Amino acid sequence: MTEQNDADFRLWELKVLNAVLRERSLTRAAEALDTTQPAVSKVLARLRAHFGDPLFVRNGQAMNPTAKTLELAAPLHTLLTAAGTLSSPTPPFDPRTSDRMFKVLMTDTGFSLMLPPLLGRIAKEGPKLTLDGVPLDSKHFELKLESGEADLAIGTYPKAPRGLRRQHLFYDRYVSVARKDHPALRSLSKRTGFKAAHHIVVVASDTGHAAQRLVQQALEAEIAADNIMLRAPSFIVATLVASRTDSVATIPANLANALAEQLDLVPIPPPFPLPQFEIAQYWHERYQRDPGHRWLRSTSHDLFAKSRR
Repeated sequence: MTEQNDADFRLWELKVLNAVLRERSLTRAAEALDTTQPAVSKVLARLRAHFGDPLFVRNGQAMNPTAKTLELAAPLHTLLTAAGTLSSPTPPFDPRTSDRMFKVLMTDTGFSLMLPPLLGRIAKEGPKLTLDGVPLDSKHFELKLESGEADLAIGTYPKAPRGLRRQHLFYDRYVSVARKDHPALRSLSKRTGFKAAHHIVVVASDTGHAAQRLVQQALEAEIAADNIMLRAPSFIVATLVASRTDSVATIPANLANALAEQLDLVPIPPPFPLPQFEIAQYWHERYQRDPGHRWLRSTSHDLFAKSRR
């Protein structure tokens, strides 16, 4: 027999009313609720006193609802449906059947290097899943994560707000790139040759990449202003321009390694130290326990952290 405690007693009363309304019988209502007929009658008596209405009128073996009960039927159904939803456990996430769209914020480097394998894994494990790549705004990305405009942000944010969760993925470093037939290629690995070359400097505020500000400052401290031929809005732009001119671009090593052969570029270690940086994934606390979100984070970590060990 089902026992009811004081905490859910009022909800239980409404369940009894709904059962009698559905079954039109005290006996069948008691069976449906796994309780006794006297218990149902006792609850019904309290409800009659509360509403000041008989609620049901007996006609032979049938319990016919009064006009008041019929008036209560629709809101009663809505309330019990909502209560059932609140009390039911969160269903597990199955990528094979879900049609969820995941929204991921990334830098331009992330779009180039991380979006293709992530999209490939999602397509393989969840044929109905879709991915929305959202440009990463370093000033407002935490608001997009909080509001649900984005599920996950991948990038470098050492001073991310406390309301965000984070998980380390991998470390990267910077290298410079120049085209293979650059006229001064051999001298670029030396400080004097590097400083004398024409350069493309990526502007930190346009990248969503926190470490880039330090790199930009280091480059501008070494290179004369007259030798900075272009200030580019992204690493991809800088890399493409370097592949078609005699300019040198300093970019993340992972990007350089991925594009060097395709664009006929030569990676060159800078002749002075530049900071390495951490790539992590960030999400808001409110989605920490969401099953689908946990699957997305696990998939991303499996792709980008474990593959670099």
